[in-house]
Amino acid sequence: MSPEGRTGKTRKPVAGRSAGIGHNAEDGYLDGQLLIAMPVMSDPRFERSVIYMCAHSSEGAMGIIVNRPAGSIDFPGLLVQLDIIQKADQIHLPENAEMMKVMKGGPVDTGRGFVLHSSDFYIQDATLNIDDGISLTATVDILKAIAKGSGPKHAILALGYAGWGPGQLETEIQHNGWLHCDADSELIFGADVDEKYARALRKIGIEAGMLSNDAGHA
Repeated sequence: MSPEGRTGKTRKPVAGRSAGIGHNAEDGYLDGQLLIAMPVMSDPRFERSVIYMCAHSSEGAMGIIVNRPAGSIDFPGLLVQLDIIQKADQIHLPENAEMMKVMKGGPVDTGRGFVLHSSDFYIQDATLNIDDGISLTATVDILKAIAKGSGPKHAILALGYAGWGPGQLETEIQHNGWLHCDADSELIFGADVDEKYARALRKIGIEAGMLSNDAGHA
């Protein structure tokens, strides 16, 4: 589904044993929250993943994995590949562009880039404001702005996204596949990518060793 699909849709609250943990959305949906994979998660694409939820409604859900680096791909090199800058101009990029993280955002539409960013940057008809100062933009214009030093203060670029069909995420939560907690800027944009999973669990008072691999025993 597209991020824009959340607007004006019929919404049905999340059910399941984990649904109350750290959740502050009055309507019971998880947009603006972080999903945290349980050890029972058997899909290697989501193992130990932390996902920022960009959209959630009765028609499905969409999120960006924020703790899985895209390997050898770096942001300056990607700007060159996209012809946004010349190779020789990489040394002139602003610091936030040089240091910007590129993530594997999920298994859907992996050839497309999604920028999760602070809400101090907005493009009319292109930026989705999500929650608590976090926005999502999926056009090349934001990459150009970052390269020029006029982009958002905080941002990560994700290749692809995680998507769920109607009721699919709710079912996975009921089967103890996910926990969730309130999001914060450091968990989304922080440089300590390897620590995000443990830090997200600690945010709701859980140490990773406390979690059982057996469904139904969190």
